[in-house]
Amino acid sequence: MTCPPPASVLSLLTTLDARRLRSLFTQNTDRTAQWVRAIAADGLPQAQVCYGRMLLEGTGVTRDARAALVWFRLAAGHGHIDAINMIGRCLDNGWGTPEDPSAAAAQYARAASAGHAWAQYNLGHLCLDGRGVQRDFRKAYEHYRSAANQGHERAMNLVGRCTEEGWGTARDLSAAADWYRRSAQAGYFRGQFNWATMLLKYGRSRDALIWLERAAASGTASVRQAVTPVLKMLAAHRQDRPVPAPP
Repeated sequence: MTCPPPASVLSLLTTLDARRLRSLFTQNTDRTAQWVRAIAADGLPQAQVCYGRMLLEGTGVTRDARAALVWFRLAAGHGHIDAINMIGRCLDNGWGTPEDPSAAAAQYARAASAGHAWAQYNLGHLCLDGRGVQRDFRKAYEHYRSAANQGHERAMNLVGRCTEEGWGTARDLSAAADWYRRSAQAGYFRGQFNWATMLLKYGRSRDALIWLERAAASGTASVRQAVTPVLKMLAAHRQDRPVPAPP
């Protein structure tokens, strides 16, 4: 007597052990994309979001932002919070749809209210810039702070910036420095650059040099361009006159 075929891709995957699953999903990106699409078509929201991201990035498939948005909407229909945030990003950036920051804000707000850190961070940007919503530094700070409290390293950096500049909160350089430090230690290159600038203000050039080197190693071309002359200056200063250890 033969066993009936699995009713779906998902039911097939449940029959595989961990070793076979790892083998399946560590193949080349084209094969991985085929499997992810099959699982997405079977109705799993996580796979729908994953396949949408692959379409946005062109990973294992031809880049297609319009198709990506379709998959995000399917997952959002199941209440998947990450999918709702990704719909917001598509609307915010004009990926596969006309740019519409007002509609993006509504999607971000929906996901942010459910505690999604990236949505809180993204909504903070719109509030800070006044795109799609009324410009409101206080709300921007609150959204960044909510994301930062969840360990979002980019939000930590922007909480630091708001606190340094007095955007939506009292100006507090000590608190700003602490947020930059936390962002830097979490690995975000802009946080590393800003923490280094604070260290320079405190006269801790040796420590600043370490963080500037890290920011240059992982940052964008513009960050490397900003960091390079400072690194050269500090390196020359370090050779000419040793810097005492910080207290």
